[in-house]
Amino acid sequence: MTSSLRVAGAQIDLAVGDLVGNEARIRDAMAWAADREAEVLLLPELATTGYPPEDLVLRSAFVQENLDLVSRLALSSGSVATVIGFVDRLDEAQLDDDSVGREVANAAAIIAGGAWHGTYRKVLLPNYGVFDEARYFAEGPRRQPLWEIGGVCCGVSVCEDIWTADGPPIDQAATGARILLNINGSPYHRGKGAGRARMLADRARTTGVPVVYLNTVGAQDELVFDGDSMVFDGSGELLYRAAQFEEELWIVDVPVPDLGSPHDGPRDTVVVTAGTSSPEPAAVPTMRDRLDDEAEVFSALRCGLHGYVTKNGFEGVVIGLSGGIDSALTATIAVDALGADRVWGVTMPSRYSSAGSVDDSRALAASLGCRFDVVGIDDVFGAFLSTLEPTFGAAAPNVAEENLQARIRGTVLMALSNKFDWMVVATGNKSEMAVGYATLYGDMAGGFAVLKDVSKTMVYRLARWRNGQDQVIPEAVIAKEPSAELRPDQRDSDSLPPYDLLDEILRRYVEEDRSMQAIVAEGFPADVVSRVATMVDRNEYKRRQAAPGVRVTEKAFGRDRRLPITSAFLDHGGTAAGDGL
Repeated sequence: MTSSLRVAGAQIDLAVGDLVGNEARIRDAMAWAADREAEVLLLPELATTGYPPEDLVLRSAFVQENLDLVSRLALSSGSVATVIGFVDRLDEAQLDDDSVGREVANAAAIIAGGAWHGTYRKVLLPNYGVFDEARYFAEGPRRQPLWEIGGVCCGVSVCEDIWTADGPPIDQAATGARILLNINGSPYHRGKGAGRARMLADRARTTGVPVVYLNTVGAQDELVFDGDSMVFDGSGELLYRAAQFEEELWIVDVPVPDLGSPHDGPRDTVVVTAGTSSPEPAAVPTMRDRLDDEAEVFSALRCGLHGYVTKNGFEGVVIGLSGGIDSALTATIAVDALGADRVWGVTMPSRYSSAGSVDDSRALAASLGCRFDVVGIDDVFGAFLSTLEPTFGAAAPNVAEENLQARIRGTVLMALSNKFDWMVVATGNKSEMAVGYATLYGDMAGGFAVLKDVSKTMVYRLARWRNGQDQVIPEAVIAKEPSAELRPDQRDSDSLPPYDLLDEILRRYVEEDRSMQAIVAEGFPADVVSRVATMVDRNEYKRRQAAPGVRVTEKAFGRDRRLPITSAFLDHGGTAAGDGL
């Protein structure tokens, strides 16, 4: 015999620290679910505070305001049992020796009928990659109550608890739960969605009960959340998948099989008074297809830039257009994310800039429909050379003269930003940042770097993919050989290995933490591997001074990868000295 539970999910974008705004969004979702006679509504992990709140949870007033918010929501709750992520404060009886300094928990409140029925506290606290939860939170007890909602025994859990094969949801199913409800703040990286779906299907098959996974969506600093909420039946079959990178309210009648007596006997169960389902079945929502690789990465970048600009209150963005592929893709993402009226492209030619680069920048701006200005810098560059000539003396021109141009351009862009309160978006990519092929206080200037975690080869793939939707990037930009145009006839290949080779080495060395010897053993040239590894290691100081950017790989520069700037360990020879760029 099979019954069902009407489950609603609010895959919504909640801002960190905006407790007033988040409360309004939560109330809207609760009203929507009540209108559709849902029995239970899931909201994201730490919905009250936004995710991740980081050191805000160390502030007592912040924690108290979030608790007051949950209390208000509980008092006004109706027939729908609502699961809300929040920061709980532990009392002395709940603390142990390991909890000293971490008097709060990452938790889920269960509210309905004007009452706060209880709390589930997250058990498994991720402390790897971008996660620092052991810094902030105390672990919840392994055995916590189940919740009877609409006559169905439910197991509630938070994010990481379901990612581990023997995590709390397995125990919940073994001790009486007939459906597993899991709320998340799960950040995106390439390939994660497919792996996540496999994991959830496996949990459903292993336990024999349905799994409902609700994820947040939107952007917070460097992190992007892709939504991609899913519902699986007890055999592991996908019943529903929500959109990626879009807000969505959804409702599904989840079949709940009667499995008879639980294996280990029931645990404590809290009965939550909730309305019964409508006699009419809920309309089955249209399942979304998963995006392909380029579409997914492009959507993540667009979402990340939009979230950063809007949540930080910028009117628009200023982008230096060089006529190259990186600035062209950056401007295209910005127009797609913000609208053409909020994007300003500026090209700043010097004596080494080709006419084609200026023309290509103008053509790009015309195609995108954004504002475009030409601000020549050669007179300023000449003035710098004249000023420095007595000090430089007879020394041959080198990187100093090249970087003067980049720094003048950075100064122009920052002046426009200061004057009009539009944020500068840096255009450098991950390949360049990895090897230090970027100028401090020059092309690295900006409030955000949308391509910071995108390799050069992926930049080309994204540009071609976007042009496949409609042609916006001039073909000449994609076809031209990459060049910084800071000296006569300069090419990136003068300083770097070919990008297809470089990116393969960087993926192994930076993202997979492979040793130089292991990479060479795969057939890569030893001299090139050593050269690339040395460039990566000697430029850690520069990356620490770079703008934040959207994380799209499993290991991005920033909170994912935390190597010391000063380090004598080099397993490939070379020097730890800076390269002067």
